Amino acid sequence: MLEDELTEALALYWSTAAKILQGSGVHLLDPPDGFFLLENNFFSALFLYSYHRGGIARSHRILYAAINQCLRGMVTGCDNILDDEYKKTLETDLPEEGVRFRSIVDIMVSDRVLFEILLDGLQDAKLNGRQVLAASAASLRTLVQSGAQEASEEGGIKRVLEPRKILQSVHHYKTGLLFQCPWTIPLIIENFRPTTVDFLQEALYNIGIGCQIMDDMVDLASDFHKKRHNYVLALIYHDSDPGEWTRLESHLAKSNPLRKAQTDLLRQFPRAQTAAQKTARRFLNKGLRDLLEERHHFMVDPAMLFLAERIGAHRMMADKQ
Repeated sequence: MLEDELTEALALYWSTAAKILQGSGVHLLDPPDGFFLLENNFFSALFLYSYHRGGIARSHRILYAAINQCLRGMVTGCDNILDDEYKKTLETDLPEEGVRFRSIVDIMVSDRVLFEILLDGLQDAKLNGRQVLAASAASLRTLVQSGAQEASEEGGIKRVLEPRKILQSVHHYKTGLLFQCPWTIPLIIENFRPTTVDFLQEALYNIGIGCQIMDDMVDLASDFHKKRHNYVLALIYHDSDPGEWTRLESHLAKSNPLRKAQTDLLRQFPRAQTAAQKTARRFLNKGLRDLLEERHHFMVDPAMLFLAERIGAHRMMADKQ
């Protein structure tokens, strides 16, 4: 059921994007291989699962899942530009080398697909005009909170915050609130009291924080060179032994700053690695257990392993300290 609904939502996103691009000179091609696979849309599946637990009707679940793909396209496009890379959202006939403009197209089209889906909901009497306007505005506000945090780091950070401050004042906005975005529009449109789904939003928040910590483990070297906030860097900087930070600086002064993941590097700082492991597992375990129904708790450990593998932190998370 979950896979069928996810496929329908992704197909709605793609077909709407094709309609919007007609006559623009840019042609949308067929979805790439693996576009509909569950493993390539794992977070989308978690968000969709949360709608099931929230008791949302099927037609609205598909609507929200399609909107989430729009948000994903906008976030990915912005990340591409900020990080000077290209992770593809749409398959178009634009030149492969034009990665910045491809990202801009992904953002613009995703934004317009979102509004088109909301308007279709209005025409189908699923939504009213007030809800459409409120949902459109809310979708922007919810993304800007996360984007503003990213913007604050563009010029490089001035000081290394304490680890708990990283979680509370950086990752809270950067990833925690971003993982709650899929509930922004449902809370406007659905009739349930927000308090009845607070636990679902909290579960997604914790999953997001856990994933961000694993991402920090992978990005240890690159975040150091780019002077960005990083939970693992903070653990090393604020270690009881100040020599740990000196060791890190010495090692990274000789390393290639373009090399993103350095699994061997983190192993040289076992206290930081152990602390990051424990914190990531704590957030992920709580988030997944709160999100999943008890009968699905057998999926918690496999889900944690899958997420670690997708992020590239599986070896660092598997190390026994």
